[in-house]
Amino acid sequence: MIAALLAWSGAAPAGQVTQDAAIPLWTGDAPGAEGHAGEPERLENGAYVHNVHRPSLTVSRADPARANGVGIVIVPGGGHRMLVFQNEGMVPARALNRYGITTFVLKYRLAREPGATYTIERDAAADARRAIRWVRAHAADYGVDPHRVGIMGFSAGGELVSLVADNPAPVEPTPRDPVGRESARPDFQVLVYPGPLGIPARSVAGAPPAFITAGSLDQCCAKPAITLYTQLREAGIPAELHMFASTDHGFNLAMHNDRISIQHWPDRLADWLSDEGWMVPVTRRPATR
Repeated sequence: MIAALLAWSGAAPAGQVTQDAAIPLWTGDAPGAEGHAGEPERLENGAYVHNVHRPSLTVSRADPARANGVGIVIVPGGGHRMLVFQNEGMVPARALNRYGITTFVLKYRLAREPGATYTIERDAAADARRAIRWVRAHAADYGVDPHRVGIMGFSAGGELVSLVADNPAPVEPTPRDPVGRESARPDFQVLVYPGPLGIPARSVAGAPPAFITAGSLDQCCAKPAITLYTQLREAGIPAELHMFASTDHGFNLAMHNDRISIQHWPDRLADWLSDEGWMVPVTRRPATR
């Protein structure tokens, strides 16, 4: 059983191309981060990121032989106090590469770190919107279809997904560069044990299709997952919900879990992406979409 999980989170298959250099999201300082850009990020135990003042994307490209044009921004969790950058960022990024998906792992500003001057709704959500815009603006550089750009968030990252996808967008100033002129609305959303911020959602009528998953024992995030699914279903938005029995919070791909359903939950995501037509170009999608 564990072998199946390691197939997801282990080394990339032969021929797969990955890139691990962080690309700054903003031209110059991020709005509200002026004066902090020179402060270095702090890495804890090689896995957890702190002190983010220059939001960035780390790109992991699919093998060109498998690449299908889908791009997904991945938003790690960490309670807005840190980023679980490996287990909820790079590990799922490389797992999704196996399906031909090119991924972009986001480092966003942390509003709940001691001494932080940022807010979740203003700054962290702005970084998530900027990430979607950046991927669309640079889609041709990475073989991504700008009409098949999704966003996937874990825990606190799931809160940012909902704020961006299911809630009203804020009034924004005139774009400072071409990236700012792109749409920040994702084409689809993936929420993995999402936190409660932004749920119940306030703008589900225009929300994109959603894949939602959580553990039934999760005291934090089972109810938000069910609530959002119910809202989307009642609004007629295509949505799929997977609630895993006897499962608590944080079942990321690096966990050694003996439950077969947990080992294979990313397969359910890939099934949904295929069923909903996201794995093929717009011109080849089923006519019912």
